[in-house]
Amino acid sequence: MLALFRAKRVVHATIGANDANVVIALLFATEHQPTQLPAVESRFKNEGFSLAKRFNLHTYDDEGSSIGENMARKGSVKRMNSASDPELPMLKGEPAPDRWRRSQDHFTTMTELIRQELDDETQLVEERWKTWSKQRLLAAGVSLFDLKARTQGRFFGEDIVVFEAQDRGRLPEHRFSHGDIVLISRSRPWGEKVVEGVVLDRGPTRLRVVVGERPRDVRKGGWRLDRGANRVAHDRMHQALTAFHSTEGDGGTVLRELLLGNVLDINQSAELSPDIRGKRQLRGPRPSPSNLNASQQAAIESALSQRLTLIQGPPGTGKTTTATHLLHHFAQQGSGPLLATAESNVAVDNLLEGLLDLGVKALRIGRPVKVREHLRSATLDALLENHPMQEELAFLQDEQRELRRSLPSLKGKEKGLMHRDISINQKEIRRMENMMTASVLDEAEVICATTIGCGHRLLESRKFPIVLMDEATQATEPSALVPIVKGCRQLVLVGDHQQLPPTVLSRRAEKGGLNRSLFDRLIACGLRSNLLTTQYRMHPILREFPSARFYENRLEDGCSADQRPPPAGFLWPDWDRPMAFVPVEGVEEADEEGKSRSNRDEAAKVLGVVNDLLAIGDLQPHDIGVISPYNGQVRELTRLFEMAGGREPGQPYAGLEIKSVDGYQGREKEVIVFSTVRANDRGEVGFLADYRRLNVAITRAKRGLILLGHPTTLRHDGTWRSYLDWVEEHQLFAWHVTHSS
Repeated sequence: MLALFRAKRVVHATIGANDANVVIALLFATEHQPTQLPAVESRFKNEGFSLAKRFNLHTYDDEGSSIGENMARKGSVKRMNSASDPELPMLKGEPAPDRWRRSQDHFTTMTELIRQELDDETQLVEERWKTWSKQRLLAAGVSLFDLKARTQGRFFGEDIVVFEAQDRGRLPEHRFSHGDIVLISRSRPWGEKVVEGVVLDRGPTRLRVVVGERPRDVRKGGWRLDRGANRVAHDRMHQALTAFHSTEGDGGTVLRELLLGNVLDINQSAELSPDIRGKRQLRGPRPSPSNLNASQQAAIESALSQRLTLIQGPPGTGKTTTATHLLHHFAQQGSGPLLATAESNVAVDNLLEGLLDLGVKALRIGRPVKVREHLRSATLDALLENHPMQEELAFLQDEQRELRRSLPSLKGKEKGLMHRDISINQKEIRRMENMMTASVLDEAEVICATTIGCGHRLLESRKFPIVLMDEATQATEPSALVPIVKGCRQLVLVGDHQQLPPTVLSRRAEKGGLNRSLFDRLIACGLRSNLLTTQYRMHPILREFPSARFYENRLEDGCSADQRPPPAGFLWPDWDRPMAFVPVEGVEEADEEGKSRSNRDEAAKVLGVVNDLLAIGDLQPHDIGVISPYNGQVRELTRLFEMAGGREPGQPYAGLEIKSVDGYQGREKEVIVFSTVRANDRGEVGFLADYRRLNVAITRAKRGLILLGHPTTLRHDGTWRSYLDWVEEHQLFAWHVTHSS
C-alpha cells in the first residue's frame, strides 16, 4: 500500500509536469514490481534528480530519445539531441555530474572547458614572451636564445634543422625533448612570423628539429626557440564534441547515451552485443591464451562479447600486453578495421610494438619524428616511400618541377597552356597520392594513433566500429571522444583510475572537471571493470602497500622475492625487504617560475645514494630511475649530476634517467630513487596530497625502492601518514643513511 501511495503521489506530480512518459513507466513499475518503487525514487533523489521529472522508458536509447525535442543551434551543430528536455539546464559553474541527463549540458560544459585550457595555455605562453626577462626564461628552461642554425638533410620529406650555440659549446639546461612542439623565431615570436617544428633529438651541444617549412635564410643571424600552445588539439576536440552530439551527418557513435550515463542500467547496457554490420572474414585460428593469466583472459573474453568494456590494470599487471592480445583476437576474427589509440606517443608506440611482435599488420599514423626510431618502418610515411607506385609518382613530381621551372620564360598563349598542364599534372599527382594512401590504410589490420592524431584528415572519411584506447585514464574526456566519434560501436577502455589523471594546465578547467577521464566517470556511474590481478614487476614487499591501500588487497605476485634480489651497494634496513625511507632535514625552495619546488639537501643525498648503488657494479646507470614530483627538483638533480661528471655517452652517469613522477607513469626500472622535496613548518605537501601520485611513484621499481623526504611534513597528509606508518611497522626507515656523510 505504501508503494502504491508513493507511486500515485509521483504520478500526480508528473501529470502536472505533462510528462506522459514517466506516468506510463511508473504505472508499469507499480503494477509489476510495486516494492521496487521506493528504492528507485530514493536512488534518483540521492543523485539529485526528481523521479517526477525524469524517467527514461527506453532503457537502451542509443540513438537518442524521440520524446525530447531536438534543440536548434546555430553554427556547426545543426541539431543537438537532448533526450531529457524536462530536466532543467545546468547552472554556470555547477560541478560536472557523473551522469549527463542533457546532451546539451555535456556539449556546453566540455566546449567551455577546452576553450579555457587553450586560452590559459596561450596566455601563459604570451605572458612569458612579453613579461619574463631573458634570464627568467632561460632559468625556467622554456626558451633558448642566440642560436645558429643549419640544415642537415631530410626526414621523411621534411627538413632537419640543427640549432647550436654560437660558439658550439654546451646549450643551457632546457625542457625541449623528443617530440615536443617548438616555435622558431628571430627574437620576438609574438610580433613576427614563426615556424613550427618538432624536436627530433637533443644532445649537450645541439638540438635537431624537423620542420614542414624551412625558415628563410636559415644560416644567417641568430635564432630563438620557444615552447608553444597546441591549437590543433583544441580544434580536433571541439570537432569531436560537435560530432558526438550532432544528430545530422553520419559521424558520432551509437554509444552516446551509454557513455553519457543516460541509461537505466549501465552494466546491462554495456553488456549488450555490439551492433556491427557486415560479414566477418576469419583471417586465422583463434590465438592461444596460454601465455596470459586468468584475469587477462577473462578481460579479453568480456571485451570480445560486449559493446563497452573497462579493463583496469594496476601497475605491472600487463595492461598493454592484454590490449595487444585483445586486438590480435579482433584481427584474427576479421573484425577490422580496428583503431588502437592512446593519449601519448609513447603509449601508442608500446601498442604498435606489441602488435608487430604478435604478427599483426599494424600501421602508425602520425609524424615519424614523434615515433621511436626502430618503429618508424611501420609509419604511413615509411610505407608510402616503399610503395610500388612511388617510382611513377616520383617521375610525375620531377616532371612537375621541370614545368614550373620553365614557366617564367614563357609568354602569352604558351604560358596559359603551361598553366593548364601544371594544373592537370597536379591533379594526377594528388589522385595518385590519395590512391597510394588508401591502399596502405586498407591493407592494415590495426591503425595506431594518438587520441588527437585520430582526428587527422587522412582518417576523416573512415569509420572504425571497434576502438581500443590504452592508458584511457590519462586522456581528458574531449580527447577520448576524438577516436570514439569515428563510428565506434564497440569500445574498450584500458587504464587505471588509481593512477595519475589527465594533465590539465588551466586551473579553471581542472576545477571544472577537465582532468577527469571518461574511464573514471564511467566507474563513478557504477560500470563494473575487469581488474587485472597478477603483477609481474615488483618485489613482493613493494607490492604490499599499494595493493592494500589502492586495490582492496586483490593483487597477486607473478614474480618471487628470489627473482627480485636486493641490489648491492646500498645498505638496506632489511635485506629481505628492499625498500627504504631516508629522512632528510632539508628546506624546500620555490623556483624561478614560481610554480615548482626544489630541495638541495635532498638532491645532494640522492647523488650519494646513486653513487653507492653504482659503486659495487651490481647496477649500471641505466638500471636506475631518479624521480621527483617537481620539475624544479628534476632540474636541480640534472644540474647536480652534470657537475658530478655528466650523463652523456662516455660519462659516469650515462643512461641514468631523471624525470618527474608524472613523466614516469607506465615506466619501470630495477631501482627507483624518489625525492619527495616538500619540507616546511606549515605541513604543506602541495600536489603530493594526490594519492595517485604516490601510487605511481612507489610502483615503478622492480628490485628496490628508496624514498627521501621530510617525514614531519609528509605526515600532514592522510595517505602519506599511512605509508610512513607502514614503513615504520616494517622497520624500513634508513636513519643510518641520514647520518652518513
